[in-house]
Amino acid sequence: MTQVLMPKATAVWLIENTSLTFEQVAEFVQMHPLEVQAIADGEVAQGIVGYDPIKHGQLTKDEIARCEKDSSARLQILRSTIELPKPKGKGARYTPVSKRNDRPDGIAWLLRQHPNLPDSVIGKLLGTTKDTIQKVRDKSHWNTANIKPRDPVILGLCSQQQLNAVLLAAGEKIGAPVEVADETSA
Repeated sequence: MTQVLMPKATAVWLIENTSLTFEQVAEFVQMHPLEVQAIADGEVAQGIVGYDPIKHGQLTKDEIARCEKDSSARLQILRSTIELPKPKGKGARYTPVSKRNDRPDGIAWLLRQHPNLPDSVIGKLLGTTKDTIQKVRDKSHWNTANIKPRDPVILGLCSQQQLNAVLLAAGEKIGAPVEVADETSA
């Protein structure tokens, strides 16, 4: 349900200008009936100027009249005909300069600990490119000699919840030991 603008002021106006029950007003403005009764008694909302929901396009006189006749009826807020703008996406995630050199370490850790993760998922999780992931994988990265696999959560490149969500989506068990092929036994 769309929320009412200025609920207490709207409740004040409805109490002063209509014969609606406290329950009807309380449900419309999403307040407790006792709080609406306290407004009517003058204990709460003293000095608040009533906000006319008819004048501001939230109710019609017909809707109020319908609910005044039937105490079990509930007020229905009018739907706005104004088209709301679509929310913009977050865009690219910024990684501070101090953490950018840690990103290959996080990539190497994910490649070692979770080899089944696709490059696109790793890239989205750590905010890197598939090209960088491939260079870390085949050891052609410019800083390969200094890359040490480290947990990206500890490095601050992602949160544990984000990592867990990615692993669950990839179908891996969280906390499960990773089987690493032993090179000595053959």
